[in-house]
Amino acid sequence: MIPLRDTVQARSHPIVTVSLIVINCIAYLLQLALGNSLNEFIINYGFIPSRFFHFMEKGKIFSGILPLFSCIFLHGGWFHLIGNMWYLWIFGDNVEDRVGHFKFVIFYILCGILAGLAHAFTNASSGIPTIGASGAIAGVMGAYIILYPRARIWSLIPIFFFVRFIEIPAIIFLGLWILLQFFMGISSAHLGPSQGGVAWWAHIGGFISGAVLIFIFKKREQYLSKLYADQYRPW
Repeated sequence: MIPLRDTVQARSHPIVTVSLIVINCIAYLLQLALGNSLNEFIINYGFIPSRFFHFMEKGKIFSGILPLFSCIFLHGGWFHLIGNMWYLWIFGDNVEDRVGHFKFVIFYILCGILAGLAHAFTNASSGIPTIGASGAIAGVMGAYIILYPRARIWSLIPIFFFVRFIEIPAIIFLGLWILLQFFMGISSAHLGPSQGGVAWWAHIGGFISGAVLIFIFKKREQYLSKLYADQYRPW
């Protein structure tokens, strides 16, 4: 399923969401400009679980924490970047609207860091650099399912040589997404930390973090019942 848009219209301009997309795109262009130095750069600023725990044991807190932050803005290729930014565009504006611009920045980064820690504790001995905004964006998606469970997601579903456009309730779309992450995370556990691939547990950790943190970050709005009445249609 490929999300195309949701049915909830944000009431404020998503300046942070747009800014994050621009920053990630600029960061990727800078990566491309590094040429032969790119691998060394990824090793230095990507998140490596085994190195993180080594730095923590040595008391080098800053050296351990910095890659947790920097890796959120790095990507492994155009498809990786475009996929992540598309999901951020679909779900980020509404969460930013309910959180507020400044708090959304903190929320996004915190979800990304907690996603990285989830990956670290499930792959403690891994020496493979992890990069990408997907953990932070998973946090946005976790917040979305709490804030807008009755929203609908217009989605493209490929069926062999045909495609269908269908409106799916957000709770089903995002529920299926997180179930897939759990399934893939459990299925890939036998590969061991030495194997590359998707950081499934970072997605799971980010999603759960966002679903929990949104109760702290969201604005207390008196007109929520009106918002539901105006924006949502019954299932």
